[in-house]
Amino acid sequence: MPERAAVIDLAAVRDNVRHLVELAAPAAVMAVVKADAYGHGALPVARAALEAGAGWLGVAHISEALPLRAAGIDAPLLAWLHTVDSDFSAAVAANIDLGCSGWELPHIVAAAQLLNTTARIHLKIDTGLGRNGSTPADWQEFVRLARQAELAGAVRVVGIFSHLAVADEPARPETDEQLAVFMRAVAQAEAAGLRPAQRHIANSAGVLSRADTHFDLVRPGLAIYGLSPFADRTSKSLGLRPAMTLRTVVSVCKDVPAGQGVSYGLTYHTAGPTTLGLIPLGYADGIPRIATGGPVRVNGVTYPVVGRIAMDQMVIDLGRAALVAAGASMIGAEAILFGPGDDGEASADEWAVAAGTINYEVVTRISSRVPRVYRNAVPT
Repeated sequence: MPERAAVIDLAAVRDNVRHLVELAAPAAVMAVVKADAYGHGALPVARAALEAGAGWLGVAHISEALPLRAAGIDAPLLAWLHTVDSDFSAAVAANIDLGCSGWELPHIVAAAQLLNTTARIHLKIDTGLGRNGSTPADWQEFVRLARQAELAGAVRVVGIFSHLAVADEPARPETDEQLAVFMRAVAQAEAAGLRPAQRHIANSAGVLSRADTHFDLVRPGLAIYGLSPFADRTSKSLGLRPAMTLRTVVSVCKDVPAGQGVSYGLTYHTAGPTTLGLIPLGYADGIPRIATGGPVRVNGVTYPVVGRIAMDQMVIDLGRAALVAAGASMIGAEAILFGPGDDGEASADEWAVAAGTINYEVVTRISSRVPRVYRNAVPT
């Protein structure tokens, strides 16, 4: 095992996907593997998700989709976030579906014409999130142009989609408002002659809490990795299993007197004689610098990080009693920052609280300096 590792349990990914497939049925599941599968590794996760019944894969950028195709994955694959420098020709040539908000349409048409083929596109309507997607005011003209391109053979409109803004807060009314806008947009597209087979708007929170958002296809991301999108519901309560365990070993263990300062700024001083343990993970590895107090589990005991987290390391206060119980030194002992909770380790949610952020960010930001180690790569 490497001295630092993000251990990814692909059996957990498969279990989570199977659960989501069951919840979403009869809608198909698009496993969202953008951002290197939320830090878990796009290719291994994509394969595991497809093995477990996902029918589609989704990424943000074409540059994330092309390596999946190059690795031999031929499942339906959607990329939806583009710039003027996006390689539409490469995407069309690789049979990658493209999200289209309006401005991209002539670029996609040009790429299809250059290749003498038909591009597959999903039209996006902005139902209230305010990011990409056609505004309702521009929608009918956008639909007219898309239908025109379809009749010319340059594109095939296979989907219409949007994205939910507050589905992680199920009591809020904006989700109902977004659904109403979405359904009007679909009706307008169909009235113009389009026949999209895939209507999709549901993210993880939508899949887990709003069956009326499922339509033909759902796009879970966070839930695939076993994490909860809700502030008041745990992974376990949702039938999910966290797939990532972040672990290392204690690299230094030393006795210090009372009043010893710890880390930059000396924001922490020891209350009495104690033992400090050095954990060789820091913000260069993706641990938020602000997450003082984050939990680290060593030999079955959880210790909070004390002092500021540095670029490469952080410190925990082991206490004298802990050191004696461990038999004089903990150097080399396994240190787990977060995991599925099976052995009492902390969760990514607890690190999110310590950092004042969300669990999405905690797992996604784990850097490439931390090797990924895969377990259960072969389905059983």
